[in-house]
Amino acid sequence: MPNPYLPSWEYIPDGEPRVFGDRIYVYGSHDRVDCEKFCDFKLKVWSAPVNNLSDWVCHGDIFRSKAKPDKQTDTPWTELELYAPDVVEKDGKYYLYAYLVDSKGCVAVSDRPEGPFKLLSQYKYNIPNHYDNGTFIDPGVLVDDDGRVYVYCGFEGSYMCELNVENMYEVIDGTYQTDIIPVNENEDGFFEACSPRKVGDTYYLIYSPRVGSRLAYATSKSPTGPFTYRGYIVDNGVDYPGGNNHGSICNINGQWYIFYHRMTNGSIMSRRGCVERIEILKDGTIPPVEMTSLGFEEALNPYKQTDADTACVLKSGKQQALITELDAFTRVITNITDGCVMGWKYFDFGEDFTNDEFLFMAKVLPRGCHGTLHICIDNEENEIGVVEFERDSTILKTKVKHITGRHAVYLVAKSHYESWSACYFENRQLFDLVAFQFCK
Repeated sequence: MPNPYLPSWEYIPDGEPRVFGDRIYVYGSHDRVDCEKFCDFKLKVWSAPVNNLSDWVCHGDIFRSKAKPDKQTDTPWTELELYAPDVVEKDGKYYLYAYLVDSKGCVAVSDRPEGPFKLLSQYKYNIPNHYDNGTFIDPGVLVDDDGRVYVYCGFEGSYMCELNVENMYEVIDGTYQTDIIPVNENEDGFFEACSPRKVGDTYYLIYSPRVGSRLAYATSKSPTGPFTYRGYIVDNGVDYPGGNNHGSICNINGQWYIFYHRMTNGSIMSRRGCVERIEILKDGTIPPVEMTSLGFEEALNPYKQTDADTACVLKSGKQQALITELDAFTRVITNITDGCVMGWKYFDFGEDFTNDEFLFMAKVLPRGCHGTLHICIDNEENEIGVVEFERDSTILKTKVKHITGRHAVYLVAKSHYESWSACYFENRQLFDLVAFQFCK
């Protein structure tokens, strides 16, 4: 599956990936398409077989903070939104750790990784000077090899504690620590979104640093730290409208991935899950990776329809181009103005030279303007073809140069208003892009 890897109608940010048995499960928040607040009153989980990462299944609502006609609330003390959960397995049980906005968080339990989860308890603790509302913000949980359990949390400051394994919700007195990621004014300073993982004998904390569009990581040789900043893994704001980031790393069939999210619908509150392949080097470092359209794919097929909403580059133009949901079936790139650059990484065009014609086709929604769409590979200047569009164009088609091998594809939109009135058209939306494909 390309990015975003879940069905186009689903909005699951803050993804915590967990492999249980022969399936990969993603637990996350649930965004609403047209909402002025983060997250929803329900949590959902998706899973796929580890040997078929294109076969994702939704297991429905696994936990709720607000009742609906056919289901009671799981949190009778609050009806506020649920944020950024995590799930771990301990002694054959699966424990869900939830953060509730401005309210005390809780732990729920299930016999199955897909839930549904039943409330076990609110968190229990005796932490001096620690407020009850909003505690355990975005909890990330680690079950260590010796069976001990740790929770890592925080917003604009990180903290951790150890849990009593007899009940999985009670903080052991004296284990609470603050600033496990050192506080500083640099870009690596902690902001939010703790997610712990253990790789070999090294403990990793994946988190959102002060540069809010990145996911950074710190490491330690102990679950209680100290943790040392090592770098960042992915940035969802490079040549793209960025925003808060939250996710973690996961090994699936020997390949490491970073799960993260990126923004849609012109909002930081409408986020979709994405994933990139990463490598953990022998020295424990993780080289930064670029944001791509690949998802779990090694390469995209240019001879199949590429939906516009898989773009990983949206830049330039007189306005910020956006991925926007028009309806349940249609997601387009909108705000396409003069000079807008749209990009997809990466396609494998193969090595076939036998065809006389090589075509590019695109489906667009007209905006009453005319101009040209320039088809480029590898960068926004290496042009292989150009096609004109008119005020009522819906299908664009043109011959392009033969392409072989692996390439990024960039589409650059340009208006053709060159008279004295051009200044009135420079901010005009030229068209909306629905999809494109190459044909032999």
